[in-house]
Amino acid sequence: MFNEMSGEDGVVRPAYEGVARWIERTGAESLLLKTEEAEAIFRRIGITFAVYGEGGDPERLIPFDLIPRVFDAAEWRRLDRGIKQRARALNAFLWDVYHRGEILRAGIVPERLVYRNDAFLPEMVGFDPPGRVYSHIVGIDIVRTGEGAFQVLEDNCRTPSGVSYKLETRTVMMRMFPELFRQLSIEPVDDYPDMLRKTLEEVAPPACKGSPVVVVLTPGPLNSAYYEHSFLADRMGLELVQPQDLFVDEGRVWMRTTRGPLRVDVIYRRIDDDFLDPIAFRPDSMLGIAGLMQVYRSGGVTICSAPGAGVADDKAVYCYVPQMIRFYLGQEPILENVPTWRCSEPDELAHVLAHLDELVVKEVHGSGGYGMLIGPKSTKAEIAAYAERIKADPEDFIAQPTLELSAAPSVAGGGIAPRHVDLRPYCLVGAEMRLAPGGLTRVALREGSLVVNSSQGGGVKDTWVLSE
Repeated sequence: MFNEMSGEDGVVRPAYEGVARWIERTGAESLLLKTEEAEAIFRRIGITFAVYGEGGDPERLIPFDLIPRVFDAAEWRRLDRGIKQRARALNAFLWDVYHRGEILRAGIVPERLVYRNDAFLPEMVGFDPPGRVYSHIVGIDIVRTGEGAFQVLEDNCRTPSGVSYKLETRTVMMRMFPELFRQLSIEPVDDYPDMLRKTLEEVAPPACKGSPVVVVLTPGPLNSAYYEHSFLADRMGLELVQPQDLFVDEGRVWMRTTRGPLRVDVIYRRIDDDFLDPIAFRPDSMLGIAGLMQVYRSGGVTICSAPGAGVADDKAVYCYVPQMIRFYLGQEPILENVPTWRCSEPDELAHVLAHLDELVVKEVHGSGGYGMLIGPKSTKAEIAAYAERIKADPEDFIAQPTLELSAAPSVAGGGIAPRHVDLRPYCLVGAEMRLAPGGLTRVALREGSLVVNSSQGGGVKDTWVLSE
């Protein structure tokens, strides 16, 4: 595997020289003590995530690794261009499939992947969201397998989570190790909330006159990402609302306040499509705002990200993003996909079934690290059972090689050891495209694990981008 800090010859890569000196100067024992101090800060602040269905208290501290992950300026320039290119193509694809369907008629993307997709919403056909932006926050998961080998693992076009951890880990690192930030030239990330607010204000609906009123819509405190919802609302200076705080009247959305109803122009929603409006979608939804979709389609409010955007982050549709870049932008992809087999294709299905013990298999609608098979880590019985699941519904699965994800030094196993990492940058799409330096680095803290999701035992690191 590729070690991000040092090469096979043991020589520290230039980007990590400052971190390497700091590790040597501080020592493993002191870093272990500092880790406990960081956990105490996280507990006091209340930086948690929730895992349900496992019994006991679902609220847990997010595991935090003190040793930052570092990118030099040249590496980040390439990632910046590749991420923005991908976000631009994904939004072009969404506009196309809800309008002319040119990429489908050209035979580049199979129609069944779109029109039979649960995330495809007929209610969005022919509708133009402000600026033709469907996915306003695009979270692109990137893995590294070599010196310059960055690949996209998957796209998140609905409501990608985790950015609060990116910001809080930086706050904790600056508080605990201010001398590092004085000695090294590290790009700041604390302007992300301002960037997000600007993006949301830029996509105000046609009916908005004057400064737009923006709110963050949460399902409530029981949601697994509620900490992030409240954190972002607070940092942006916006109201955090639950569905019962909003209502529809006279073609607009209104917020209940102590001073009477206040018009709402933009809703940054953290609620799934199905639950947004009981009239348009699930009539049993207790979370929706009745009539919201009618107001949205009439230009009275903007929903960020747009309902129906999830069709672009389906893991089967993901396979075609390089072709989207060529079709819509006339460019070659800067960041390639991980090689992927679609089990919906008979020849590729046969290959997957014959090599299950070597592959990672995922549900096309899965998330959070659940429902996966990691062949080399699975028993024969687990592989056989998973094979039956694939045979029963091949279109529900894709497979990828078991990548040797890059590893970064981490405080683990009672000392300092390499652990596998990935990266989720957050690209904001409004009238402008914005990308804060770095992103959320997730780390598989269990030895040998390739699963970085916090719900599966993973943790987070601060991500540094060095200035020129």
